[in-house]
Amino acid sequence: MTDQAVADPVHTFIADTLAQHDVVLFMKGTPDAPRCGFSSLAVQILDHIGAPFVGVDVLQDENLREGIKAFTDWPTIPQLYVKGEFVGGSDIVREMFNAGELQALMAEKGVPLGQED
Repeated sequence: MTDQAVADPVHTFIADTLAQHDVVLFMKGTPDAPRCGFSSLAVQILDHIGAPFVGVDVLQDENLREGIKAFTDWPTIPQLYVKGEFVGGSDIVREMFNAGELQALMAEKGVPLGQED
C-alpha cells in the first residue's frame, strides 16, 4: 500500500471496517432496503446462508463509492469481503453460492452460518 493510500481517510475507513467485522458487504442501500438489484441479490444470498454481515451504504458518500472501487481495483458495487479478503461482486457471490463455494469459504474462514445477527 502506498503512503498516499495509508493517509487517505476513505481507505482508512474501509480498512478499519474490514478489520472490525468478519463479513462486510459494501453495497448500494442498506441490508433492509437495498437500492439496486445486484446489492439486493447479494443480501438475499447472505441472508439465505445465515451469514452475519455488516452492510455499508456507499450511496451515502461519493468518496466512499469511488474509494471502494479503487481499494480493490474492482469497478462495480456490491463488493463482498470475508475476514478482510475481497470475494467479489454479486455475479461471483451468486456463482459461488450456487456451487456451494461461498458456504465453504465461510466455514474455512471460521464464519458461523445459520445465525441471525
